[in-house]
Amino acid sequence: MLRGVHPDDFGLDEELWTRQSLATLVQRRFDLPLDHGTVGAYLRAWGLGPREPRERACGLCVGAVERWVRLEYPSITRAAQDHLAEVYWIGRVRLRGTMPAADVLSAVSSRGRVRFMITTPSVDPPLPRDFVLRLSGAEEHPVHLIVDGSWPRNEWPRRLPRRIALHPLPSCGRALAA
Repeated sequence: MLRGVHPDDFGLDEELWTRQSLATLVQRRFDLPLDHGTVGAYLRAWGLGPREPRERACGLCVGAVERWVRLEYPSITRAAQDHLAEVYWIGRVRLRGTMPAADVLSAVSSRGRVRFMITTPSVDPPLPRDFVLRLSGAEEHPVHLIVDGSWPRNEWPRRLPRRIALHPLPSCGRALAA
């Protein structure tokens, strides 16, 4: 039901799916009240919850990620504070057991806010421009996006607005199963 659609397609006031928008949709469609904690538990069980940076790295580049967090990440958070921007960690996970399978693109803010969209999987799709733009919202808030190794840099969207800054998480070049 959520594949290839966004909350605003259902008349909800969100650009991407969140715990709140998902709970609202379930309430409207199925008359089933779910609190945000229950929705969050489902999302974590599906692999969409917050993860530590080292959990986003393959075994070969954990050390590089730990150095990056210690040396580079503080300057990103300072720049985000200076621009009143949100910092999001972006990744991709394949939902198995669904027919057909689905890719979930998720962004977790440094404050723990999860935003996501569900797409039909394809072999190594590029990072969708629509997803990146929707993270900035209709109000076009500045965002700093930390992109894990799910997408090589040559598959990132080009010519993004200045309010969107992309930062690569160190990767050994192997695509990650987020």
